[in-house]
Amino acid sequence: MISKIGVTGAAILLGMSAPVLSHDTPLNDAQIAHVAYTAGQIDVDAAHQALQRSHDARVRAFAETMVRDHSAVNQQALALVQRLHVTPEAKPTSASLTTQAADAHRRLATLRGAAFDRAYIRNEVAYHRAVNNALRATLIPSAHNAELKSLLESGLALFSAHQEHAEQLARRLR
Repeated sequence: MISKIGVTGAAILLGMSAPVLSHDTPLNDAQIAHVAYTAGQIDVDAAHQALQRSHDARVRAFAETMVRDHSAVNQQALALVQRLHVTPEAKPTSASLTTQAADAHRRLATLRGAAFDRAYIRNEVAYHRAVNNALRATLIPSAHNAELKSLLESGLALFSAHQEHAEQLARRLR
């Protein structure tokens, strides 16, 4: 079941890109669902780390938005795969995302105060850019199920707004 992915720790990715997501293609819908859920959970976990470490109201508000929005999309994904009786499948991509996330979490854990806030938001910009590119270039085009494709497209619209918000916040935190 998708809820047992086991993403460990709060984390964000640095350097995740569409090629990382496409290196082990082709992906089927069950694998796409697993990758998308994993990516969403990673951002939820990263936001929890920010909520534990940041004292900046703007950063905390952004992190709260990430928890709310990515959790909601992941709940929709869970409902969809359950309704379709699909068992999400792990691929090396999901494991790679999790490993990169754990590394990023450890890097951020060494930072404090404004340095943490700036690094977290810079990583959120890079993370959303990479996830959005992967959605556009790999995940959406590879999805066969119309409902899964629609959910990914809705996620892309929301996550593009997240990227823009993170970019604006990054400019303010310099």
